[in-house]
Amino acid sequence: MTLTHWFITSACKLGLEVMCRIKKENWDSIPATGPLIAYANHTGMVEAPIVYTQMQPRPVTALAKIETWNNWFLGWIFTLWGIIPIRRGEADMEALRASLEALKEGKILGISPEGTRNRTGQLIRAHGGIVMLALKSGAPLLPVAHWGGENYLKNLKQLKRTDFNLRVGKSFYLEPGGERVTKEIRQQMADEMMYQLAKLLPEYYRGEYADLENATEKYIRWI
Repeated sequence: MTLTHWFITSACKLGLEVMCRIKKENWDSIPATGPLIAYANHTGMVEAPIVYTQMQPRPVTALAKIETWNNWFLGWIFTLWGIIPIRRGEADMEALRASLEALKEGKILGISPEGTRNRTGQLIRAHGGIVMLALKSGAPLLPVAHWGGENYLKNLKQLKRTDFNLRVGKSFYLEPGGERVTKEIRQQMADEMMYQLAKLLPEYYRGEYADLENATEKYIRWI
C-alpha cells in the first residue's frame, strides 16, 4: 500500500464513518488471508467505499461498471484502489482474467451478482457470471449483506447521518458435483448463493428471494 493509497483510504473511511452509523455483524468471520469472493447486494454507490474501507488492511479489489470511469473523481479513486472495470452486457474476458489474477494473488474480490442497482433496496435476480468466476478460480464465496444505504443521498441532503448495517454470513464453495454446468444449473447456483444473502437481510429487503422456504443448497459446500 502506497502512502497515497493509505491516506485516501483512511480519509474516506473516516468521512464515511462521520456520515454513516456503521454497524457490523459477524465481521470477524472474514478470513484473514487467502482468496475470497465477497458478494453483496447493490443499492447504490455508498456501499462500495464502505465495504472496501472497512475490509482494510486486507488487499481488496472489486468489479465495477466501466462507465464509472467517466466520472474523473470516481475513476481516479477506483484506479488508485485497483478496482477492475467491466463492460456489462458482454463477455468481458479482460475483466475475467484480471479477476482471476487478483484471486490468485490472495485478494478479496468484491462483486454484485445482481449486476445493477436495486434502488428500492430489495434484491433482484442475480446473473450467473459470478458462478463461472467461482468455479474457474476455486475461491470460496462469502455473502456480505447490507441495508440502509439506499437512504444515503436523501439523508445527506437533509444533513442527517445514515444507519448503514453490514452482516456477514458463512463462507462456502460452489461445487457442480460432476454435473455439466449448463445455463440452467449456473442460474440455480446463482440463486442458491442469493438465498444465502437473503437470509442475512431483514424481510423487506429480500425481494426476488423472499421465499426462503424454497432455498436449496444442492451446489453449496460449507467450509
